[in-house]
Amino acid sequence: MIEHSVFALPFAYIASLTAMHEDEGRIDWWTLLLVTVAMVGLRTFAMAANRIIDREIDARNPRTAGRELVTGAVTVRSAWTGALVAAAFFLGAAALLNPLCLALAPVAVVPMVVYPYGKRFTHFPHAILGLAQAIGPVGAWLAVTGSWSWDAVILGLAVGLWIGGFDLIYACQDVASDREHGVKSTPARFGVAASLYGARVCHVLTTVLLAWYALATHAGTFFWTGLVVVAATFVYEHSIVRPDDLSRLNRAFFTVNGVIGICLFVFTLIDLFARGLSIV
Repeated sequence: MIEHSVFALPFAYIASLTAMHEDEGRIDWWTLLLVTVAMVGLRTFAMAANRIIDREIDARNPRTAGRELVTGAVTVRSAWTGALVAAAFFLGAAALLNPLCLALAPVAVVPMVVYPYGKRFTHFPHAILGLAQAIGPVGAWLAVTGSWSWDAVILGLAVGLWIGGFDLIYACQDVASDREHGVKSTPARFGVAASLYGARVCHVLTTVLLAWYALATHAGTFFWTGLVVVAATFVYEHSIVRPDDLSRLNRAFFTVNGVIGICLFVFTLIDLFARGLSIV
């Protein structure tokens, strides 16, 4: 799922490139390629599992009734085949990175499968999604160094709150269908207004954690500039979505959040080069 990888992949790159800068001061292109394969593979597996597990729920929701597994354009068998192939790429990349990545790979898979089931037993499945996405930067750092880093955890928490927050926004469009069919979500339980407020809190905390990460990794002026842009983008995102007007929700979800990830990655890359990161 290349188009959805744009959310998490830039932060995996931020973590891996920062670790490379701190480790040897140069880009390890082979490791970066394996990180990319692992991230896209796991993201594709997660999306496929989500679609397979949720196909009956999707069929009852007018917004998702046209998805391929619902209409029969893609069979469940084909979907599982694609999911398992993607998982194989993920595990293969993890094995090629280092023993710790391979040992922890199953841990990364678990929340990807639990998340779609979450809406059946908790009103906070968005938190499970946030946890699943928080793993990315931590795994990317481990891929480079083979050792634990609390700096990566800070970045991972920022990513988890960011994605959990905008998933709260995205879920607001399905309130009526979720309530009708007993699907659990924060908007369905607490309402759209409360969910949008929760998303704002998540994104404020995201900004704070990114600032903490900048301090912990001794980031320079360019990173801080990127963080200011990200904070302004958050303000814009929350200004265009209101409880009584969700007409621009897709712009807030896809366009704005895509800009956030790519923007911070670009500024981080410039910052790392300015601080001496070498491409050879």
